[in-house]
Amino acid sequence: MHPVLLLLPALLCTACATAPSAASHRAQSHAAASPAYLDTLGRRIWANECAGSVQGLVSWNAGEAFPSLGIGHFIWFPAGVHEAFEESFPHFVAYARRRGVQVPAFFNGPAPWPNKAAFLADRSGRADAMRRWLAAHVSLQTEFIVARSRASLPAMMRASRTPQAVQQRYAALAATPQGMYCLVDYVNFKGEGVKPEERYNGYGWGLLQVLESMRATSAAAAPAEFSRAASAVLTRRVQNAPAVRGEQRWLQGWLNRCRTYGN
Repeated sequence: MHPVLLLLPALLCTACATAPSAASHRAQSHAAASPAYLDTLGRRIWANECAGSVQGLVSWNAGEAFPSLGIGHFIWFPAGVHEAFEESFPHFVAYARRRGVQVPAFFNGPAPWPNKAAFLADRSGRADAMRRWLAAHVSLQTEFIVARSRASLPAMMRASRTPQAVQQRYAALAATPQGMYCLVDYVNFKGEGVKPEERYNGYGWGLLQVLESMRATSAAAAPAEFSRAASAVLTRRVQNAPAVRGEQRWLQGWLNRCRTYGN
């Protein structure tokens, strides 16, 4: 069986533990998604994060102290950098090794560039080598992103004051392919939302906060409601962000991405 297919049923069964039987049936049907569907999921995430380009698989965004890698723009901190955001690239590397995939040696440790200027000035070919490796392992990255979503629900329920509502909304989304896309893409996009450090003025912006902001709805309408809630959560993030970060410049792109959740 395709490795991701081993992950999806566990994710969906966990999410649907308290869902109505009809939703559970749809979720179980979706658990048998074909490798073609999973390829489509990975390419949608790649398009969201890097416009589907190989060049975008290794990049350094303006105003950030770290590079972003892969179809999920996994964060990788240089030595000495400590941010509120969760560093995900080392977790992906560890996942790849557990799967028995050979990983280039320079993927170990901190990012090899201390800052964006050094990244742009690097003529070693290291960034292009990383792009080639990442482009050749898109399905592996998709598996990792799905596994991360699978692991997020218990942690979100522990962190929430309304765990049953979070579980029910997660289950409603997990019952359809579009809802599953919402869950998988957003947790990769903005994280789980469970870390106390990932807050501005006490407000988080992860998947937990989106689920808590959703109104109760049917499985069919859940993606549209998720889209609305995600837009509101990210708008609130920008309103509370430190002015020095200039996050307003990213908001329109974030809202464009949120609109894909309702389609």
